[in-house]
Amino acid sequence: MSSRVVPLRPDGPAGDNARVPTRVASARFVGRAPELADLLGLLDEAADGRSALVFVTGESGLGKTRLVNELAHQARERGARVLSGDCVELGESELPYAPIVSALRPLARRQDPVLDDLRPALAQLLPELGPQERDLGIAADPMSPTAQGRLFEVLLALLERIGRDHPLLLIIEDLHWADRSTRDFLVFLSRTVCRERVLVVCTYRSDELHRRHPLRPVTNELERSERGHRLELAPFTREELAAQLEDITGAPPADALLDNLLARSEGNPLYAEELLAAGGDGSADLPPTLRDALMVRVEALSDAAQELERVVAAGQRVDHDVLRQASGLDGRELRDALREAGAEQALELDEDGRYAFRHALLREAVHDDLLPGEHADLHRALAEALERGGPGDLQVCTEIAHHWTAAGDRERALASSVQAAAAAEHVYAMGEAADHLERALELWERVDHPERLAGCDHVDLLSVAAEAHRDAGEYNRMRTLLRQALSEIDRAAEPARAARCLERMGKAQWELGKGGEAMASFEEALSMLPQDEPTPERAAVRAAQGRALMLAGRYDESAERCREAIADARAVGSVAAEVGALNTLAVDLANMGDLPGGEEAMSQSMRTAREHGRLDDVVRGYVNLTEMLYLAGRAREAQQLAHQGFAELEPIIPCRWLRLSLSEYDFHLGDWAEAEEHAGEQPRVRGTAHVLRSLRLGELALARGATERAITLLEDARDGARRSIEPQWHGPVFALLAQAYRRERRFEDARGAIEAGLARVPPGSQSAGHLARLASAGTGV
Repeated sequence: MSSRVVPLRPDGPAGDNARVPTRVASARFVGRAPELADLLGLLDEAADGRSALVFVTGESGLGKTRLVNELAHQARERGARVLSGDCVELGESELPYAPIVSALRPLARRQDPVLDDLRPALAQLLPELGPQERDLGIAADPMSPTAQGRLFEVLLALLERIGRDHPLLLIIEDLHWADRSTRDFLVFLSRTVCRERVLVVCTYRSDELHRRHPLRPVTNELERSERGHRLELAPFTREELAAQLEDITGAPPADALLDNLLARSEGNPLYAEELLAAGGDGSADLPPTLRDALMVRVEALSDAAQELERVVAAGQRVDHDVLRQASGLDGRELRDALREAGAEQALELDEDGRYAFRHALLREAVHDDLLPGEHADLHRALAEALERGGPGDLQVCTEIAHHWTAAGDRERALASSVQAAAAAEHVYAMGEAADHLERALELWERVDHPERLAGCDHVDLLSVAAEAHRDAGEYNRMRTLLRQALSEIDRAAEPARAARCLERMGKAQWELGKGGEAMASFEEALSMLPQDEPTPERAAVRAAQGRALMLAGRYDESAERCREAIADARAVGSVAAEVGALNTLAVDLANMGDLPGGEEAMSQSMRTAREHGRLDDVVRGYVNLTEMLYLAGRAREAQQLAHQGFAELEPIIPCRWLRLSLSEYDFHLGDWAEAEEHAGEQPRVRGTAHVLRSLRLGELALARGATERAITLLEDARDGARRSIEPQWHGPVFALLAQAYRRERRFEDARGAIEAGLARVPPGSQSAGHLARLASAGTGV
């Protein structure tokens, strides 16, 4: 996957007898001097502790790679460390963290000491580093959304560590093909890098970003951020094109040739090179398009060399053994074909000994030229060759699934997609796992014996896909898949299975703000389970229902349900249900006036969670315990305990919610600068975490007199919680909004905010504090 490639030279891996090629590319760096100066200036700023993200964009062939390669060369001369990787285009498949793995692999290969104490965490991406965190019992719940955040934190720590002694340049190429985990990591970096000595430079093709391209909203967000920069390349001028042609031919180009190539290429450096190679002195008829120009040199090769290039076009980056097996060429034929392709500067060799095309456009041209049957045969040959290599890592599993899908082999595509999903889940790339599982679901009705191929039945596959979508934050899709699963379950024959599905459905509905539907799902699940026999399903449903009742402010009902869940969980050995129910019970008791009882229940929950390595539950324990203390008037103690939680857990797992809670304690204790720092320096957050962040920043803005900004933030929080039935949002949000409107003399809006807040608190809620806050604000209005 490495983007650092070298030509196949006569003295290189292609052999000793290859002819010296006629150069078709300029060896000298031409043009782009202002752009290079800008990038070097940002590298100097990064060396001074002002990190940045730069997006180098332009149409295909304008020289983005050439620019960043020159940047990398000069960065090394200045003493910077350079890591680079590129994204991989696999059609409908995505290779999680492809450029990150590519960039880090050289460090792993040479056993760089900078990796030493991060090896267990990074081994998820680079198995060659040794035992993984989950093998050592220190990882977060792998199905938790914070598990990926933990990996991001480790990667950030690595970048910071590398940059301590030398500024770091991280190059990510072909971002238009980026997988969603890589896109999320870049968003994370944009929100978290601050004083790290890191410059991140990404390239992408502007002509690839159609209106609904998944990268478009990411680049729109990041390029507008405080640390984001956009650098758009323009076509070559006449003078720059002349310098390019002179370096290739060794003499200044004739005016006629220069004018011809400038008109035909429109200043595109790659197109100009290929037109020159195809037309020689310009007197011959030149190909009408760039793809035609690229194919001229391919079609001039021998049959064996053309076959070789077709295999590499289908495989993208192919090692020697796979290339030999998939091409069907014997040893001598393969060596000769490699020499020929290398002489024509079509193929290059990367640091991992894998063959790739010199330019992605050439690969695309060759691949698009394949006949339908030829296309399927090549992908089948590649899949079979990769499978013969034995059990593979994430990259191999993903590539196998891609090749079987491209080959049109539905049976093997289904089986390999399920395997690729498991590999993606192993590195917390839940979005990519969900995509693989969706592909398996699409194929289910189109194959014989799908259960045997997938290793499970259709209901289980739907459920696993739903869980993957949950962890990717896609609750609507989760709900849709669970509805399908429920429709296929015989509830009379399999009540426990139906109850498990309903419990997950209830969680999805709750996250979507459909509290009433969630409560109904939990009740239906309980009605299907035995009332006199504890089961894991009953413990899980009761724990989930107890938490929902607590969040709705119905503390006495919640406490009853949690006690039942704890008894069931202990009877059947369900640690997850026991820990969760104890945590919820603690909040119930505190809100009903029994703070000592709540503290004891929370202590039990956190102790059990630590014993079983459930770090997400430990974080939740800190969040709820500090909130209990804060509401009891012990704000300073809550603040100190939150800091203790950071000291224990922040090096291991993200504590974003605890950070937002700490912002609240800081604010009410008068530490406004700390409050803003804890709420403001957050990675992209979603759902209720986003609501809480907007609430915290809105309250701070209102206190500082920035009423207009406060209204913007508080209205954002209001809109984010519009479907929720949780009083913890509606009480403070509408009370603060009313105060802000009142300050602007918008009295009708202020009165409407109070009425809306009171209407949002559900009947039966015991959240007296939130009602009192609304009443107090209403009195002021």
